Amino acid sequence: MSEALQELGDHIARASKGGVAGFNVAYGELNIDAEPARIEALMKFLRDDKKCQFINIIDVCGVDYPTREKRFDVVYHLLSPKKNLRVRVRVQTDEQTPVPSICGVFPGANWFEREAYDMYGILFTGHPELRRLLTDYGFEGYPLRKDFPLTGFVEVRWDDEAKRVVYEPVRLAQEFRNFDFLSPWEGADYVLPGDEKAKAEAKK
Repeated sequence: MSEALQELGDHIARASKGGVAGFNVAYGELNIDAEPARIEALMKFLRDDKKCQFINIIDVCGVDYPTREKRFDVVYHLLSPKKNLRVRVRVQTDEQTPVPSICGVFPGANWFEREAYDMYGILFTGHPELRRLLTDYGFEGYPLRKDFPLTGFVEVRWDDEAKRVVYEPVRLAQEFRNFDFLSPWEGADYVLPGDEKAKAEAKK
């Protein structure tokens, strides 16, 4: 299987004419690093080529690496029922640079790309309706970014006086508790209540 995937990767890389930056085979799957500007042409090739026939789109998702210059990966998963193979295609982008939409090749990518925009803020050019999908219209920020605060920016509640849902900045009712985050195997640096006797015997 690995040899067949390696051969398929070589075939795709040769035929892509610069669309593939590199590829590898891991865990029985072919992984392709693609050039963002050529992603639409590459997807069309993967769908139509007789050696590929990846006609089913399984998923499009985002991955966030905040410390990287191009912080986002856009990852595409395709399936070839006839060849019984899967391929994972990845492109890298940043917060300002959009990735070409593949809705023209795989219409099923529409909501996947909208979800990646909604959760990560990844932009797609040529998308027929790029707007939020899972969050509300007034939602601020992108919830799956690693730097998004766990509390969010706003909270939603029903106001009995106004008889409507209102949005307000998050206000914490109490301060977060302080934890030492020490390993449970190492134990705390201080003596816990009740351990005084054990500590004293250990020193003898």
